[in-house]
Amino acid sequence: MLPAPLAAFTQTAGPLLDLAGLGVFAASGALRAAERGQTIVTLCFFALITGVGGGTLRDLLIGAPVFWVQDSRAAAVCLAVAFVIYVTPVRWWSATALVWFDALGLAAYAVYGAQKALSFGVPAVPAVVMGVITASVGGIIRDVLAAEPSILMRPELYVTAAALAAGLHVLLVALGLPIALAAGLAALAGFGLRAAAIHWRLALPAYGTR
Repeated sequence: MLPAPLAAFTQTAGPLLDLAGLGVFAASGALRAAERGQTIVTLCFFALITGVGGGTLRDLLIGAPVFWVQDSRAAAVCLAVAFVIYVTPVRWWSATALVWFDALGLAAYAVYGAQKALSFGVPAVPAVVMGVITASVGGIIRDVLAAEPSILMRPELYVTAAALAAGLHVLLVALGLPIALAAGLAALAGFGLRAAAIHWRLALPAYGTR
């Protein structure tokens, strides 16, 4: 039986954020493989590992059942997204599509991960960390498998945007806002910061440049 806060969240913002995060992260993974002219099998693998990677680590750390093992819809969404990308013309996907899909997934999953951690009794600060892990680990695995520089090794505002979304959600919930409203506002803020970073190339100062 789920804890009451998680049950309430699951009935409101939870499913929307979870499916949004899964779908767009899966798309970013499949597009990474598609850029390299890979087969449907590779697209499906990249979509699945990118979509569920962060949530899997989160669930293991907080002692929750691994979500996609318990619910077959999660893997089905990832595989369906990969198939859609595989059968659609290359011209449908611009060079920036992966970046924007990833930004959407980052914001949605950071909030969902933080709330799930809170609902399993994780304190506020570790819950924020769980949100960041949920939002970031899938993309890190994707980049490593694609032999791309990891997002952790770039100064652009990426993990920072996930931290903003997760941290703001935890704060708003602590202040008494309804979970669905807090989730929406926090996800919007995280996506806004990531979008600004993409558009204006915002980045944190690197070590030794101060």
